[in-house]
Amino acid sequence: MSDAPDTRKTPPKPFTVEEGRRQVRSFVLRQGRFTEAQQRAFDTHWPRFGLDYTAGDGRGQPRDFDAVFGRKAPRVLEIGFGNGEALRYAGQHDKDRDLIGIEVHAPGVGRLLNALAEDGSDHVRVYHHDAVEVLRNEIADGSLDEIRIYFPDPWHKKRHNKRRLVQPEFAKLITSKLAAGGRLHLATDWHDYAEQMWDVLDATLGLANRAGPRGSVPRPEWRPQTHFETRGQKLGHGVWDLLYDRT
Repeated sequence: MSDAPDTRKTPPKPFTVEEGRRQVRSFVLRQGRFTEAQQRAFDTHWPRFGLDYTAGDGRGQPRDFDAVFGRKAPRVLEIGFGNGEALRYAGQHDKDRDLIGIEVHAPGVGRLLNALAEDGSDHVRVYHHDAVEVLRNEIADGSLDEIRIYFPDPWHKKRHNKRRLVQPEFAKLITSKLAAGGRLHLATDWHDYAEQMWDVLDATLGLANRAGPRGSVPRPEWRPQTHFETRGQKLGHGVWDLLYDRT
C-alpha cells in the first residue's frame, strides 16, 4: 500500500513562483516531467538565485540589479538557457560579471538552481518568465554588457518560422538593452535559422556583425559545447556562432 497522501480529499498545496499576476505552479511534478530534486531546488534555492518577475520596481522603473547583486559590475543576459549548461559554465569561469538567465521551462530552471547552489555561484540569478516581458519591464536600456541566445527553438517547419525568437522587433528590443560596445552572441545548428538571423540582425540599426555581413565565427572559448550540440554534430549538423557589436 502506498504511503502517499490521499490527494483526492486533501490536494497538496503546490510551491509557486510569483510572476506578476501569473503563478507558475509545480503541478508538472505530477506530469512526470519534474523530478523531486528539481522540485526541492525551487523550494530551497529559489529565494537565493531566483528573480520573481514584478514588472520592474513596482513604480514603472527597471529593476535595480546593483541592489540584487550587492555590487556594480558588467552584466550578461542569457535568453532561453535550457538546462543551464552554458550559464553554469559562465558562473564557474566569469566571476567578475553578474549573470542573468531567463527560461520558461521549469525542469531546466530547477536543474540549474541545484547546480548554482552546488557551485556557490552567487553572481548568477534566474527568471522563470517570458523573456520579452523581462526585457521590456525589468532591464534598463543600455545596461547589459552582453546578451546570449544559444540554440533557440528553430521552428524548422516553414509555416512555423514566424514563431522564431529572432525577428525584427525582438532584434530592436535586445539592441536597445546593450551598452555601447556591448556584444550579442547567438548560436544555432540550423543553417536556415542562421540565414534568418543574418537577414534580421545585419539589417538592425546599431548592430555590426564582427565577421562581416552574413559572417560567423568559430565557437568562442566562453561558450561550452553542449551535449545536444555534440549529438547534432555526430549527425552531421553544422553550428553557426554569430557575434554582433553594439555600435
